[in-house]
Amino acid sequence: MVKVWVINLDRCNGCYNCQLACKDEHVENDWTPYAKSQPDTGQFWMKIVEMERGSIPKVKVTYLPLLCQHCDNAPCIPVCPTKAIYKRADGLVLTDPAKCIGCRACLDACPYGVIYFNDSLKIAQKCTGCAHLLDGVGLGEGQPRKPRCVDSCPHEGQAMIFGEYEELKDLIAKAEVLHPEYGTKPRVYYIGLPKPFIAGEVYDPEEDEVVEGATVTAVDLSSGRTYSATTDEFGDFWLKNLEWNKVYQVSIEHPKYLTKIIGAVSTTKDINLGSIPLYKKT
Repeated sequence: MVKVWVINLDRCNGCYNCQLACKDEHVENDWTPYAKSQPDTGQFWMKIVEMERGSIPKVKVTYLPLLCQHCDNAPCIPVCPTKAIYKRADGLVLTDPAKCIGCRACLDACPYGVIYFNDSLKIAQKCTGCAHLLDGVGLGEGQPRKPRCVDSCPHEGQAMIFGEYEELKDLIAKAEVLHPEYGTKPRVYYIGLPKPFIAGEVYDPEEDEVVEGATVTAVDLSSGRTYSATTDEFGDFWLKNLEWNKVYQVSIEHPKYLTKIIGAVSTTKDINLGSIPLYKKT
């Protein structure tokens, strides 16, 4: 049965337990033939990527656990001249340290940047999915057969889930993969991958007060799809879950004020429009 991860970014609070547990499991521990010891510095087979988005004061932070994607169409496998990299029947992609000659071809081939080079051992290394634990190696009585990163997550069964593809199909239907355009068919699925936002604050410059209850609408100029939000008691608005690399026209409407139009707002990044003045109708 094929193994997969489902990682819910909406539940991940960046505690770093998974990253630390990976280090604890693999640094100074030789799990040959699965993997040699991971260096204590320079490698993160499980790495928390902090994604700071927007600009002050409209800022959000997303924590992205990044590991080998254990791709079905793994580009690292065909470039290996010694066939050291292989896919197991359960879908995990492993590197045989005894066959690796340190040519670094796999490092260049991996579009996710999750393969590392061990300068001391002269071999390539990466996440193994803790295959040794799944196979029962190094486990004590009653210990779970799951990757250490999953076992260490405090949001048990919610932020980081590992299991059979068939059992997790309902969750996978709500998830996405990283960079589907790569065509690698990853076996790590993410719920809550960041979507761009447009945010700002609306105020009345004559009254020197924020404007509450204004309707803010963004229209995708290519598809016509619309997104709406209402300013709160602080005059703030957040247009969330937009699409990347689109151009929007933003309008701000309120019964007491003239409509404000802001055109050609591009979501190549998260946008803070800052403080936007509205003027009363005469």
